[in-house]
Amino acid sequence: MTGYNIFVTGPVGVGKHTAVQARLRAQARHRPAPGDWVYLHDFHDPRRPVAVSLDSGQGKRLVGDMHQFLEDARSELTAAFESESYSRRQRELTEPLEREQEAALEELREQARAGGVAFELTPAGIVTMPLRGTHSMTPDQFAELPDQARERYQAALEALGPQVQRFVTTMRTRQREARKRLRTLEHEVALFAVGHLIDDLKERYSASSRLVEWLSSVQEDVIEHLNQLQAPGPGDGSEAHSPLIQAIEGAPAGPLARYDVNVFVSNGTDGHAPVVAESNPTYANLFGRIEHQGVLGGGFVTDHRMLRPGAVHRANGGYLILPAAEVLAQPLVWLKLKEILRSGQIRLENLAEQYALFPTATLTPEPIALDLKVVLVGSPALYELAYRLDEDVRKLFRVKAEFDWRVAWDEAGARGYASFLSSQVREGGLRHFDAAAVARVIEHGGRLAESQEWLSTRFGEIAGVAAEASHWASADGSKRVRADHVERAIEQKMRRSDLIERRLLDMVAEGTLMLDFDGERVGQVNGLAVLDLGDYSFGRPVRITASAGPGRGALVSIEREAELSGHIHDKGFLILSGYLRGRYGGERHIALTANLTFEQSYDQIDGDSAASAELYALLSDIAHVPLRQDIAVTGSVNQHGELQAIGGVNEKIEGFYRACSLGDLTGRQGVIIPETNVRHLMLSREVVDAVRAGRFHVWSARTVDDGIELLTGLAAGRRGRDGRFPAGTLHARVEERLERWARIAEEQSGAESSDGRTGHPVPAPLGPGRP
Repeated sequence: MTGYNIFVTGPVGVGKHTAVQARLRAQARHRPAPGDWVYLHDFHDPRRPVAVSLDSGQGKRLVGDMHQFLEDARSELTAAFESESYSRRQRELTEPLEREQEAALEELREQARAGGVAFELTPAGIVTMPLRGTHSMTPDQFAELPDQARERYQAALEALGPQVQRFVTTMRTRQREARKRLRTLEHEVALFAVGHLIDDLKERYSASSRLVEWLSSVQEDVIEHLNQLQAPGPGDGSEAHSPLIQAIEGAPAGPLARYDVNVFVSNGTDGHAPVVAESNPTYANLFGRIEHQGVLGGGFVTDHRMLRPGAVHRANGGYLILPAAEVLAQPLVWLKLKEILRSGQIRLENLAEQYALFPTATLTPEPIALDLKVVLVGSPALYELAYRLDEDVRKLFRVKAEFDWRVAWDEAGARGYASFLSSQVREGGLRHFDAAAVARVIEHGGRLAESQEWLSTRFGEIAGVAAEASHWASADGSKRVRADHVERAIEQKMRRSDLIERRLLDMVAEGTLMLDFDGERVGQVNGLAVLDLGDYSFGRPVRITASAGPGRGALVSIEREAELSGHIHDKGFLILSGYLRGRYGGERHIALTANLTFEQSYDQIDGDSAASAELYALLSDIAHVPLRQDIAVTGSVNQHGELQAIGGVNEKIEGFYRACSLGDLTGRQGVIIPETNVRHLMLSREVVDAVRAGRFHVWSARTVDDGIELLTGLAAGRRGRDGRFPAGTLHARVEERLERWARIAEEQSGAESSDGRTGHPVPAPLGPGRP
């Protein structure tokens, strides 16, 4: 059905092209192979080659049949025109004319001799000469004659003139009739010689009415140009078709080239519908081209044999897979693709000729009917952009197929990974993987998906790990790939890309990046960030500090003010205001001014995973309670103080572990993550071993209160029935400090009013909230 083409979307590296090709090839096996398409010379309009559809596999057969026809026709015609029968019939037509002509000529000679004139018929015309007796006179002898004799000769010629004219007219008429009869005879003989050959071809290809019609034209053309098919002989003018003459005349081939068959598309090989994937969808590669041949003296010529198909023609009757980004990046290709899908036919034309300043003489082949499903493969963002900007996308590509970036980590998913590894072994000539190696690859797939429940579908990366693991097995002389070879492949891949991470760790080790991994600090916490380098991402600790004091409700992010933060980070920061209002605002304004910043950070910061760390630093500074520096924190937070999952949790934990490992691990260091991120933990073996040995820790927290208790050693505290937090708890200390600052703010406001100022306090952004 028209319009039901497919737009496949999904992340890079999930094997979209491979999966789509495999699925379409399986589907194509249930569809019959489409017919062949051939282009033929049009004898009535040579500039418009004829497109003919044939049954699958008949195109090449027709080429052989036409070659055989020309050979047989040449032999038959030569034999027919050299036969005694043809010679006899030719004589029967020409001899009566010759006898009539000779009798009339003899009568005319007798009349001429009576007047003293000799009369002869030559190829150059009729020649007359004066006679002396029975002999013709020479011009000198004629000049010596008396004037009276010459005048008699001239009078005899004038009297003979009308009779000569009647003779010439009659003979020319008779000769034209004879030539016409000879041509009729030639046609009859030629038809007898080649007619049965054409009839055989018509019967063989009777299923194609267009081809049968063309074969009739071939028969007519052969009869009209018998000399081109008869066996050449010396002096018969065949030298006119020498390569030099052909080049000068601009003929791309000999005179028989018009009988050649151009098998434009042949589909008789596989026996099912074609599946064509074109990775370089230029205009010519997709829609074909008309080639030209240079000729001697300059210029170019072409004919029906120089028509070349594109991917659209080869995929006709089946499926065409195209990269969406490359197609949409070439507007003329995209416009043409939409045109053929709407019209249901493909017309062969050169792009340059369409936009040439001056039109040139070329071919205009007949269009070919199109029965094609196009599959565009691209990213989700590209699909959304095309869908919004071009209404033809929703009309022509009504089917959208989305590839997920992960699959369930269950028995079926594990079998799928094992099958994929098996295919890589077969296709890439890799060494076989033992069970432990397969398990390690599956585990790596979970790491890529950042999940204990899902496996990544980034099969391109999995294939790279498999190939490198096979290399290390070969280097070790092992017949099979073991788990340690897979581990080495993963480590080596990281090692090739971790230069920036190592340089940052060097800066931490030498103190250039100021970080503490032991002790306690007020208003200071170790947050965690992820740097994504494209092929490699890693976590790094970053110091986050807060400075708070009495004020009018201003909560300032230095990164935001310096325009070094993204929208998501700004949103996470602004949520802190909602948390403070809800937790401590009650019915009063929060008289607070606070600045928060990422120390020694000079690049763009985005994401809300540091919101909890910023909140911890702020609460620490307000309450004047120190935070442990041997613990790093990560997690988004909502206005109710609940910690929310973040991305890159494994990289962040490993980044802090590596930084702590620059010195001696104290056994107290670790990372606090949101509880909802526990299912995403797929840590490296080194970190897992350190946690198992008690040298490093990973804590999960459900709320800010859980995290603050780990960082401070104090109870967070919950409001009692009296609406107050228990004394000595962290929230109680924060609230006491905020109340003190509120009184200071009121006193300052009163002092300003008594000094004659406005007396109207500036509205505080951190206004009343829920008790």
